[in-house]
Amino acid sequence: MPIKIGQIEAIFRYPVKSMRGERLENAALGWHGLDGDRRLAFRRLDERGGFPWLTASKLPELILFTPQRSKDTSGELPTHVLTPEGAELPMFGEALSSEIGRRHGSPVEIMQLKHGIFDDASVSVITSDTVREVCRLAGKDGDVRRFRPNIVVRSVRAVPFEEDEWVGGVLTFGDGNDAPAVAVTMHDVRCAMVNIDPDNGSLAPEVLKAVFRSNQNNAGIYGTINRIGRLAVGQTVFLHSSEIL
Repeated sequence: MPIKIGQIEAIFRYPVKSMRGERLENAALGWHGLDGDRRLAFRRLDERGGFPWLTASKLPELILFTPQRSKDTSGELPTHVLTPEGAELPMFGEALSSEIGRRHGSPVEIMQLKHGIFDDASVSVITSDTVREVCRLAGKDGDVRRFRPNIVVRSVRAVPFEEDEWVGGVLTFGDGNDAPAVAVTMHDVRCAMVNIDPDNGSLAPEVLKAVFRSNQNNAGIYGTINRIGRLAVGQTVFLHSSEIL
């Protein structure tokens, strides 16, 4: 029997890797994650390794850039970006790439990948109790944006790090046999991104240290899509054994 673990408390999408995200009331969950999630990223032109993307772990102020869409434009991709100083630059214009490259200290170019630009998996989930516990231990406000999840769950049990128990199972969102489903494949092993204040870009190393001390550097989970569908804030979240889907 499925176990009710809580409700969707928040949904986030990040159109440009490491830039500010969008908080949504509902979203389409496709085979490659949330529609429009991390479809764009800046590639470091002087990087020849396996991970060429510029992230906020290398340029913390990147998180202060805000992707936006023109009101008369349909689609999931942003059309322009608001800089931390309030300048509005076209998403695919030379001016934005030059500005990011200047701050980074080496050239970059914007890239679009049809199936997204993910580190480990296409969907991340965390409970609000895990966020609060880590931030409490670090002496910081419990701001979920530090953790950059796609789905935040308000848990029935209300205990931190219960996501560890989900690995190997399947999460479904909402009722019915056609509810969207995510196979929980791995722990979300945290990096320095959680140290970055989403409002001002300042660094707080005590946040990552708190994750390491309290749960072996794990906070939340990653998953892959088993069934597509529509996500909405307030949907009930169930945990199933992996055999049911």
